[in-house]
Amino acid sequence: QLQLVESGGGLVQPGGSLRLSCAASGSILGINHMGWYRQAPGKQRELVAAITSGGTINYKESVKGRFTISRDNAKNGVVLQMNSLEPGDTAVYSCYAVLVLHRGPVDYWGKGTLVTVSS
Repeated sequence: QLQLVESGGGLVQPGGSLRLSCAASGSILGINHMGWYRQAPGKQRELVAAITSGGTINYKESVKGRFTISRDNAKNGVVLQMNSLEPGDTAVYSCYAVLVLHRGPVDYWGKGTLVTVSS
């Protein structure tokens, strides 16, 4: 069964760090691009960071210099290293990927993992 499995969320104090991981499981031919979105209570979902198969990276302006996205090709996954976390980073973070299947590219979403930044 195809799915994106996330891990690494939790509670952290302001200024702390967390590392989110996402891996695609199942039979896939490849991955076009992967990324992380987040949604805070009462707010719209927003792109945090994304990386293409060619390595092009895009970050939300407010996380530049604090967050780093990277591919884990061995695990068909993506990692988001989050440093200098702020209360405004509190949200449910969801992994997103365009998986290449026999029938073509298909969008997949993980279930989400909660990140809470609070003292």
